[in-house]
Amino acid sequence: MDDQTTMTTQQSDCGNYKGALPQCAPLAVSYVPMQGSNPPAYQSGEALTRGTLFPGLDLPFMNTVNTSNPYAGTPLGELMALQFIVKELQLYLDTHSGDADAFKALQSTLRLCEEGRKKYVQLYGPVTMSDLTACQSYTWISDPWPWDYAERTGKS
Repeated sequence: MDDQTTMTTQQSDCGNYKGALPQCAPLAVSYVPMQGSNPPAYQSGEALTRGTLFPGLDLPFMNTVNTSNPYAGTPLGELMALQFIVKELQLYLDTHSGDADAFKALQSTLRLCEEGRKKYVQLYGPVTMSDLTACQSYTWISDPWPWDYAERTGKS
């Protein structure tokens, strides 16, 4: 059995909350265990609230779990969650470039994010300066701001 097979076998036995170290790692050298391939993932809204896409990386600071998101259920919250998932998948793929399922998920999420952003800008105005290309006039400083969802829609 080669080193990669041994590492993969050892890693698959560890579960999602443990990582793998190289076999026969030298003493007195620090290592960061690698996250396994194809790990389970939170849904986008919960991932944004928890601060990670992957439950195995969910290590709350001082055991304080983030359970609330003031933007949850709003169009801006949905856009933020999609953008967060894109960034999380990008970071994951930096170390797991061969994970075809993750790459397909990234492509799908990028398409959703692009569509959602266009729709959001049409309905509520620009989120970033680059969104002004779709506007008829300089609306960057127009009130209410994009996150003032209640003022724009009359909903709380």
